[in-house]
Amino acid sequence: MNSLVLLMLLPIIGSIAVAATPKTKEVLSKQVALATSVIVAIATIAMAMNFQRDNVDLQFVEKYSWIPTFGINFSVGVDGLALVLILMSTILAPIVVLSGWNEAHGGRWSVKTFYILILVLETMMIGVFAATDVFLFYVIFEAMLIPVYFLIGGYGTGERSAAAVKFLIYSLFGGLLMLASIIALYVMSGAQGGHTFDLQALSQLEMSSTTQNFLFLGFFIAFAIKAPLWPLHTWLPDAAASATPGTSVLLLGVLDKVGTFGMIRYCLTLFPEASKTFTPLIMVLAVISIVYGAILAIGQKDLKRLIAFTSISHFGFITMGIFAMTSQGHSGATLYMFNHGFSTAALFIVGGWMIARRGSSTIADFGGLQRVTPVMAWSFFLAGMSSLALPGLSSFVSEFLVLVGTFTRYPVHAVIATFGIVLAALYILIPVQKALHGPTTPSNEGLSDLNLREKVAIAPVMAIIIALGFYPSPLLNVINPASAHVIAQMGFTDPAPTNGDK
Repeated sequence: MNSLVLLMLLPIIGSIAVAATPKTKEVLSKQVALATSVIVAIATIAMAMNFQRDNVDLQFVEKYSWIPTFGINFSVGVDGLALVLILMSTILAPIVVLSGWNEAHGGRWSVKTFYILILVLETMMIGVFAATDVFLFYVIFEAMLIPVYFLIGGYGTGERSAAAVKFLIYSLFGGLLMLASIIALYVMSGAQGGHTFDLQALSQLEMSSTTQNFLFLGFFIAFAIKAPLWPLHTWLPDAAASATPGTSVLLLGVLDKVGTFGMIRYCLTLFPEASKTFTPLIMVLAVISIVYGAILAIGQKDLKRLIAFTSISHFGFITMGIFAMTSQGHSGATLYMFNHGFSTAALFIVGGWMIARRGSSTIADFGGLQRVTPVMAWSFFLAGMSSLALPGLSSFVSEFLVLVGTFTRYPVHAVIATFGIVLAALYILIPVQKALHGPTTPSNEGLSDLNLREKVAIAPVMAIIIALGFYPSPLLNVINPASAHVIAQMGFTDPAPTNGDK
């Protein structure tokens, strides 16, 4: 199947099927949601098999008139960057459904409502990466807030309502800034040939440096909030701590990637000169995010907040790779987005099982799990090592590419960012030591290990983490041409290697 529109419709059709199931048939609702998400994942893999790796143009392009009065089209297409992120999203969706089989119980609404929201969100995740009409992108970008808001506020724990509102306010503020920039682009397009929201056409607009800088900021701030990048990150720890593990996987594993994806697709494409102007500032913010997120992660006592702060550090690496303006940095950043999605998914999923069994998310309440629940403990250990970017696991390759690509142009930033790797060893190994090793506390002695469903759910995540650690070429072969094309469009070439020869 090579239709992006049909791919977007499949989860919607599945959500309608879930809605049609009787309210008392909760298992049936789950089964329909799981079957739908599996079909979507298979369809996406089939599409990826037909992707032409060396073609840097948009592929699987579809365009339908939507609001012709304003020149708005339902226009979609993918390059290597978008395809990789859609693939990540659709593979994670069935894993989230299967791993969180019982996490919707106890929510404010029914179980089937939970899965309807998940499937609707999956449609939007596909659409936001595939959209090539800026207005369509904005609509999906904002519409994604609705299911996430209800997933956090309706099915989360603790201060879930406050966390959901904080997430919504931050995101709406950024969205309004982006909307102002989009309107300005639309007006300018009318003055230069015809009103349009087409991304390719808007990238050809002529504008003064001052105008470009202001419009760039409208987009960038919205994406920096979504990513999130320091100092616009404060909504994330609260949201991650309150959401269910499955929601957190989609929030940090997929939705936050919309921010870094938008930096490449929209900031660099529409405002190349402004991107160069603000690069020094953004590189500083990225380095601060790396170190700040790591330091705060070290001091966390709550498992879910710990994972959230590690992600702030990881998104600093991704942003740094994007604005290093080298092909290695861009390829590494894109691969990092994919790998982070699965390493974070593993941490949240296994961490969620640990919390559900222990009845607490406080790290100090765990201890000696390796003796009691060896499969769960080893799964958490591997997930932590992937987040640490241990050689042989997927995150190492992407982090290495980001650092190499950054060092060739910004050596000081790369050296400081490398310090974040040292801090990562602390924020991962300390909780691993406390939770998995040492004496088994009395409250943990009766904990059960992973059951068959949980093993099946976590197995593909672990397989991807290990496989891409040793053989990342299948993804890099798709990513590299798109990254090189972006760098060429920006007018950059990779710095020439230097040696002692004259």
